[in-house]
Amino acid sequence: MRRVYAPISDHLAAVDARLRRELQSRYEAIAPVLRHGTQLGGKRLRPALLLLSAVATEHHLDSLDAQPAPGNDGDTIRDDHITMATVIEMVHTATLVHDDVLDKAATRRHTPTINAKWDSDTSILLGDYLFAQSFSLAATLSSPVASTQACRWVGQAAQQVCEGELRQILSRDHLGMDEQTYLDILRGKTAELTSVSCRLGCSLSGGDPELAAALSCYGNDLGIAFQIADDYLDLWGDADEIGKTLGTDLIQGKLTLPLIRLLHSGDAALAAETQAALQAAPAERLARVLPLLSNSDAAEYTRGVANRFRRSAISAIEHLRPSPALDSLIEIAHFSVARRI
Repeated sequence: MRRVYAPISDHLAAVDARLRRELQSRYEAIAPVLRHGTQLGGKRLRPALLLLSAVATEHHLDSLDAQPAPGNDGDTIRDDHITMATVIEMVHTATLVHDDVLDKAATRRHTPTINAKWDSDTSILLGDYLFAQSFSLAATLSSPVASTQACRWVGQAAQQVCEGELRQILSRDHLGMDEQTYLDILRGKTAELTSVSCRLGCSLSGGDPELAAALSCYGNDLGIAFQIADDYLDLWGDADEIGKTLGTDLIQGKLTLPLIRLLHSGDAALAAETQAALQAAPAERLARVLPLLSNSDAAEYTRGVANRFRRSAISAIEHLRPSPALDSLIEIAHFSVARRI
């Protein structure tokens, strides 16, 4: 991702520095937990989306006006952008920490989870700490109006993430879920945070509501494509590459798009076999489902839906004036479904 992040690499480094600075404690016992938490975010995708959206927005506006925006000294990224990119990463990390408790995960991207290195109680409290710290930081923007809007948007996004996760948990082992419900859950648990990242970057750079809506749509469809690809890789990926054991969704009773395709393909016999496999003991499910998947169009269908959202994401921002930041946003959309899917 280094090349894709090139237009904002220095600013992304500033986000990392800000994150480390914010996640400190005067209490010696807490400091290692906070430091470990900063290692769990992975690619820093959401802060990067905020920063790239900001740069793409200002380039677009400057191209339309043929004059630099007032107060723009050539550096489109300002402290408010760094602050909100840090906020977004804190919220994302909080959701990951809580997810690892729910999933009883021992590692995340080859790094021990908080619950594995410490315990579940520590994980829950760290997630709460990150949520609290993120809203405190969002209230420090240079404009009270901007702070109010940012807090409201991030709060709404966090609420929808929690709603999506709750819906997924409450629907475990519920074999009647259809594709539309699955996509609605993804919009909450994954896409809302990528969407608000893009919207915030645009808004902080002076983009009008129409432009912010376009970038928000890009972020939404990107997030859905990304999550569908993750669900695909949970069944057909390389465990070493993706950094987790395959079939974890199956074991936990989560119905994902490939499985929904098996259940709703119109083949009654296939649906019955799939139901029986999904109702087996959790440890047996993957071995029983894989042959059914191999003899169906589930893989091709899942790739097709992911690619549909990838194309939709790119289409939402194609009207922006060309820039390296826009190129990066488009390349990220391609990457979302190009991870050995």
